[in-house]
Amino acid sequence: MKIQEFLIPQLKQEVALTEKFLKRIPEDKMSWKPHEKSMSMQQLANHLAEIPGWITGTMEAGEWDLTGYEAPNKMTVSEIVADLKDNAAAAEKALEKPDEEYFKTWKMTKGEETVFEMPKLQTLQTVVMNQFPHHRAQLGVYFRLLDISVPSSYGPSADEQ
Repeated sequence: MKIQEFLIPQLKQEVALTEKFLKRIPEDKMSWKPHEKSMSMQQLANHLAEIPGWITGTMEAGEWDLTGYEAPNKMTVSEIVADLKDNAAAAEKALEKPDEEYFKTWKMTKGEETVFEMPKLQTLQTVVMNQFPHHRAQLGVYFRLLDISVPSSYGPSADEQ
């Protein structure tokens, strides 16, 4: 099996689950956050939608300098879902590479400082793909605190049994 044949279905599954979560966000709760140190629901949703773009960035470049990075700031659920879908489509294309590409080194920097450096495949699995369930779980906590039904992920949620 080629690496892309493993990663593309995984990406599609994670994006579908993420879309399901994003579509549960009430427009009137976009600015809500559970704690002053937490992201707002809008920030968290935008972050989830941008994750597939990291796949494209990992596969299309040798490094990413975080200097000057600005998080996306879509204002509505429909804009955020559209962003997720656009980023996912680009990510699927970016993953269509020969296996050798996945073993090339990729690094994240902040100016002259190296944040981390590892093979692209390891970056995709440990830094990028793991972001989906991590941040969906955060969103699930937001939902629970607001008494919004939590969607199922890899099995039923307490709301969908």
